[in-house]
Amino acid sequence: MSVIVAVVGPTATGKSDLALDLAERLSGEVVNADALQFYRGMDIGTAKLPVHERRGIPHHQLDTLDPDQDASVADFQSQARADIDAIHARGRRAVVVGGSGLYLRALLDRIEFPGTDTAVRAALEERAERDGTRALHTELVALDPVAAESIGPRNTRRIVRALEVIALTGQPYSANLPGHDYHRPAVQIGLDCDRAALDRRIEHRVARMWQDGLVAEVRGLLDHGGIGRTAARAVGYAEVLAALRGEITEDEAREQVVAGTRRLARKQMGWFGRDPRVHWLDARDPDLLPRALDLVAAADTGTLGLATADPAPRRSLGS
Repeated sequence: MSVIVAVVGPTATGKSDLALDLAERLSGEVVNADALQFYRGMDIGTAKLPVHERRGIPHHQLDTLDPDQDASVADFQSQARADIDAIHARGRRAVVVGGSGLYLRALLDRIEFPGTDTAVRAALEERAERDGTRALHTELVALDPVAAESIGPRNTRRIVRALEVIALTGQPYSANLPGHDYHRPAVQIGLDCDRAALDRRIEHRVARMWQDGLVAEVRGLLDHGGIGRTAARAVGYAEVLAALRGEITEDEAREQVVAGTRRLARKQMGWFGRDPRVHWLDARDPDLLPRALDLVAAADTGTLGLATADPAPRRSLGS
């Protein structure tokens, strides 16, 4: 069974390009682990690779949901693992790519998800609407400070889920979070770069999104079925929606998308930077692909250890 290759790290570091390069060299197929790229029609704002740029390489877990649906990490886990089983059965390599930390951990690590209760969840969501998300986060701090520290006070969906699990199991939500224990052999290759360089990349990406028609994309989604709560809170879409409602100008929306994407990159770096198994490479290294292939070869032969001795790239975003 071949080792799963996962390309991880903050947004705008070139993960999709490296994943394509690796898939070409390793006879691989790509499995998406960016939660927003699950949504059909949300292409420009998620930087989803158009079909004609995928080099004929099969991609999985793209366009699996309508924009008014909520993504489920448990559903993704079962579906993406089935994709990987099928890829390996064809004698090919699975190359996972994305920046959604919980989804990646669900796919790669040993983790089981507690059940759900629609009544409990509905009651918590009603409280969030009535009392505000911060009130529920304060409750989570008291019940499970470890989970509260990892879940931001504005992340309504995850706060509700954590409180739901606590209510159903009588145990802290953090007790269900994964350890650093792979479900199947894998190697994580992290991309990072200097903070100033990443900020420039983000500015360029947002400018390109505007040129490619992000505003028109969002308007089209509203005209054809609408956008659900999860998708509407995504960076890029939330700001454009505010502009379309007349709450801010389009220029202000664009500035806020740049700022929000920078914050997202810091958050992603914090998540992946805590995982000692990620082997960090400089996204600007001219020898990026050979270095990544060396990591895969070492993983295949069982000679690749934890990345705890890797130098500073993973700290650059916090500098």
